[in-house]
Amino acid sequence: MRKLILLSFLVVLLSLAISIYLYPSMPDKIISHWNAQGEVNGYMPKFIGLFLLPIISILLLLLFLALPYLDPLKKNILKFRAYYDGFILIFVLFFFYIYLLTILATLGFKFNMNPMIIPALAILFFYLGILVENTKRNWFIGIRTPWTLSSDKIWDKTHKFGGKLFKIGALVSLIGIFFKDLGFLFVLVPIFLISIYLIVYSYLEFRKSKTK
Repeated sequence: MRKLILLSFLVVLLSLAISIYLYPSMPDKIISHWNAQGEVNGYMPKFIGLFLLPIISILLLLLFLALPYLDPLKKNILKFRAYYDGFILIFVLFFFYIYLLTILATLGFKFNMNPMIIPALAILFFYLGILVENTKRNWFIGIRTPWTLSSDKIWDKTHKFGGKLFKIGALVSLIGIFFKDLGFLFVLVPIFLISIYLIVYSYLEFRKSKTK
């Protein structure tokens, strides 16, 4: 098994082990939700609260591992598989980080969630930019529009440009750390606008190629 995938499995197993170890001593209600201001406003029963994120992590990990084998263009995925495996590990670590914050908050540690989660999201989106820059045409991973899927040239051009935009968006999102009430807007708005722009960009590149 590839090292990055093995590490991903170990992280998930660690979260399960922590859940099993802490279960007898945890309160009956586990913190499960924070509002836009980063304040706790939701709880779950102990079993669900402790095991939900580890179980979701396992399911997503298995899904990520299955996608390359389901793709008709799986030979192309092999060309950037190392970057894809790196994204899987970072995604699993992101879930593990949220899981640990949930446990710490339930145990009584006081912190505002926004400045804790925004840097983690920035890292995730920055690496997403790296992944996007290196993807080759496939049906599951990347900016999949009718126009990128129709042409390797348009796919490569859109993804090289899109990767840079995602990395810029990740850096912009860090500004949200300094805005308690509006922090997540600095994460969500840039990513949303970049995604919409790249759809339009791929179409314009397709039109340009047809004109030429």
